[in-house]
Amino acid sequence: MQERSSVAELAERLRRELDRYSPGGKLPSSRALVERFRVSPVTVSRALAQLAAEGLVITRPGAGAFRAQTRTAPASAGDTSWQEVALSADGAADLVPRSVDASGVLVSLAAPPPGVIEFNGGYLHPSLQPERAMAAALSRAGRRPGAWGRPPMEGLPELREWFARGIGGSFTAAEVLVTAGGQSALTTSLRALAPPGAPVLVESPTYPGMLAIARAAGLRPVPVPVDADGVKPALLADAFRATGAPAFVCQPLFQNPTGAVLAPERRAEVLRIAREAGAFVVEDDFVRRLVHEDAGPLPRPLAADDPDGVVVHVCSLTKATSPSFRVSALAARGPVLERLRAIQVVDTFFVPRPLQEAALELVGSPAWPRHLRSVSAELKARRDAMTTALGLHLPDFALPHIPSGGYHLWPRLPEGVEESALTGAALRAGVAITPGRPYFSAEPPAAHIRLSFAAVAGTGEITEGVRRLRTACDEVLG
Repeated sequence: MQERSSVAELAERLRRELDRYSPGGKLPSSRALVERFRVSPVTVSRALAQLAAEGLVITRPGAGAFRAQTRTAPASAGDTSWQEVALSADGAADLVPRSVDASGVLVSLAAPPPGVIEFNGGYLHPSLQPERAMAAALSRAGRRPGAWGRPPMEGLPELREWFARGIGGSFTAAEVLVTAGGQSALTTSLRALAPPGAPVLVESPTYPGMLAIARAAGLRPVPVPVDADGVKPALLADAFRATGAPAFVCQPLFQNPTGAVLAPERRAEVLRIAREAGAFVVEDDFVRRLVHEDAGPLPRPLAADDPDGVVVHVCSLTKATSPSFRVSALAARGPVLERLRAIQVVDTFFVPRPLQEAALELVGSPAWPRHLRSVSAELKARRDAMTTALGLHLPDFALPHIPSGGYHLWPRLPEGVEESALTGAALRAGVAITPGRPYFSAEPPAAHIRLSFAAVAGTGEITEGVRRLRTACDEVLG
């Protein structure tokens, strides 16, 4: 957080000073900027890179940075209004408009302004990421024989085998495809399982990125309520009967956003209900590797107890490593596997081989279990810090379920506190939060917010963020 803030501040100061130099004029050396502004060489390098990306400076290796030439006046804007008709011309025939709303996803992807505490992040803070281990793995991977060649379309056999062992049951490497991140795997799954216009059952509430995938594919998300024990089987059966949906998408372990774990007595029920409906279950096992230190033994993936090919399983390394380490797996049994494979090949060809080789190096190194143990302990400490701070500063925020895995809490707001008003007030107070409304595909039963404790620098920042949230709440309540 501090490094990112320093980069933004230095870039702004340099931006204001560019008028001192004529177009093509040389800026001070990186060493001079380090000494003048008392920042690190990395900060200077990143600030100059930001200005270069904006087209304000040009960097030349070995020569330095130069002010870019004055831009010529832009050509007059064309008339793109025709696209509004073209993109919606088939709307009358579509059961579901295929517009794409990424707002619910961007909330957790966009970096907040400098100085704002990030309670809306969806990934580990850099201090929690295994950066040294990933760098070493990528370096070793790049030297492997054939590392820069074309990989098998399904993924490297050794990596597919590693994922298959993680799923358990009788899964083999032949039933696993390596994909470029969980979002890509979910997109492939829904395209394979449901034709445009079809309903698809989803947990309520659920991950906004999955709702965006469904709607972009022309599918109609139908909510099935979740409680502290996961999806309610009776309501799931009712939804299948009412809609004839070909698939149900769920997160049985540390569900996003509630943190619920599907209860043991419900696991077999969910599989039975889907099998009787002739439907698939898409299991998004996204945070199995982000279990907290105080959690007991984890239940196996649903796929491990499914010999009949009901479950299409998605799991990823991204959440436990870095947002840029986009390596995941898509596992299935039966004819659907070939359809999944065909869609992936058409869409992306394959995951870059150096990244797959790096994943093998990482998970096979002694640093990997050490990293998982460290993250497990740190996430518990952060969760406890956030629950304690909420109890102290915001006791009216209902928190009936405290998860033992994942990276967020899901408090229900007290009467009179409106989500959007609180989100805006919180940003003014210096803390970014995620409103709960985008997590519901229909009308929500109550106002919620999601608070992430993984994307911040530490427990001190969590305590300060909750204090700022208290200030925001006071503003909203007047």
